Amino acid sequence: MSVSGEFYQYLNGELVKFNHALSDPLSVADSWLVSNGMVRAFDRHAKRFSGSISDPISQQQMPEFLSQVKELTPLGGDWFPRIEYREAQLPGQRLFLRMREAPIRTKTCSLYTHQAQDTREQPFVKGPDLSLCQKFRRLANLRGADEAVLLSEEGYIADGALSAILWWEGDVLVGPDDSTNWLPSITRELVFELARQGGYQTATRAAKPNELEDLEVWSLSALQGIRGVTNWGDINLGQHRFLAPFRKRLELLSGSIKN
Repeated sequence: MSVSGEFYQYLNGELVKFNHALSDPLSVADSWLVSNGMVRAFDRHAKRFSGSISDPISQQQMPEFLSQVKELTPLGGDWFPRIEYREAQLPGQRLFLRMREAPIRTKTCSLYTHQAQDTREQPFVKGPDLSLCQKFRRLANLRGADEAVLLSEEGYIADGALSAILWWEGDVLVGPDDSTNWLPSITRELVFELARQGGYQTATRAAKPNELEDLEVWSLSALQGIRGVTNWGDINLGQHRFLAPFRKRLELLSGSIKN
């Protein structure tokens, strides 16, 4: 299997191997971690993916496409499948699957504040800006960080390049509010729900990076789950009081991919 995984196209009611290079951009994409056949919030990822597609033929194909994605997912090992919708393809031939081995995962990470303007064109849809966000992350990697943080024009935290950013203000879990452009995150949604179920308050507000001095900061994604941020430039961050129990609670939400 290549680094980018095995590629499939949904044709005539089934997923078939696709061995050609595609130059057209992604219109919509979604991905999730599958570890030994266990996946978290598959239905929510599927809903986010299908909710960004208006093509009636693809919508009609969606239930069987998703069913076959499940069936094609191996039950052993760690995988990071990506489903794709490519609008430039012919009607009825726009749904794809990339079955990829999961990258290495870590419990902590470091952040770098992206200094240039946030140039995402569709920040509320996963897919169209994916290559751009990967470029933002690579720039952060060159500066010794694991992830880039994108800011609004006013300097407020909007999003991670490929993650969601949350932080704790005392016993209140906080995330960027709707004054900034952040991609609707399934993991953020789940973690907020876990916090409320555990009796913690949640809130959203506009905040600049230096306002998170001495606070516990998290980076969230479907691949990594919750990662505690250990370093963010010259910002002194707080201890990880909540990281371990919330990572455990998030893991408990996983269920069989075959269900």
